[in-house]
Amino acid sequence: NEGNEYFREKDYRRAVIAYSEALKKNCEDPELNAVLHTNRGAAQFYLGNYRSALNDAIQAKKLKPTHLKAIIRGALCHMELKNFSEAIAWCEEGLQIDSKEKKLVEVRAKADKLKVNIKAVQHDFSTRWQGRAAMGIGLLCERNIKLVLEPSNEEEEISDGLAELSIDGFHSDNATGAKVHLDADGNLNWPVLFLYPEHEQTDFIAAFHENSRFIDHLMVMFAELPPWDLERKYLPSNIELYFEDEERAEMYKLNPEHTLLQVLQHQRYFVKAGTPTVLAFVKHSPFSKKYFSGKKVHRL
Repeated sequence: NEGNEYFREKDYRRAVIAYSEALKKNCEDPELNAVLHTNRGAAQFYLGNYRSALNDAIQAKKLKPTHLKAIIRGALCHMELKNFSEAIAWCEEGLQIDSKEKKLVEVRAKADKLKVNIKAVQHDFSTRWQGRAAMGIGLLCERNIKLVLEPSNEEEEISDGLAELSIDGFHSDNATGAKVHLDADGNLNWPVLFLYPEHEQTDFIAAFHENSRFIDHLMVMFAELPPWDLERKYLPSNIELYFEDEERAEMYKLNPEHTLLQVLQHQRYFVKAGTPTVLAFVKHSPFSKKYFSGKKVHRL
């Protein structure tokens, strides 16, 4: 009820906190938990935390597969994340429950249109940006940065190519559209994704200067504690950062005093989909100890 009140007041951060506190009570009523996940997802959505919102929609759907509000929210999240195929799949799942659900019909039509348009964009993009992609390769080679291209579906190919490197300084302020770009001083600025496995949350920095230190960003990001940190333990001095070497199933602990460029130049760091990713944990937390149990961890 408290979360709903905050939501009505459009105080979405406090709504997220309230719903999270309710979920921590571990109520045995799956329907109530589905509502809590759906409501928290809605609050996260309005805060622009689309991945967190999607995670809540997924959890709600697991608890109650026919929960239309959760399915609608999941479809909307996929639209914001430009996962049009997934958005269509969620819409179709919901329309099997209610074939006349207006919102799902609208989202389904919009997703279909955008999925078709993306193919035309891909062709135009590859033609106009071929030269810039070559220059992008040169800039990455100079810095000894390794980029991996692993598109998971057709519409993501456009965001996975080396042509993403923009040399005219353009970059979108949208988390899913941000690109690595070259500034006027010849330095690269990268979109960087922070993952918080313990809470299934994410942070996104659209333009992380290659010569900026991680500690400097942590000081800004956690100047105020995030609403999901109910135990108030995510302090800059208490956070450890890692990256994963998926090929070897090994983890590397970062030195927060290092710059982004120093990390990207590590021989086992591979940038996927044009977006460097790091994982954040609380020092010596029970979750951290469990997560790293049995894993080989290197220190930079």
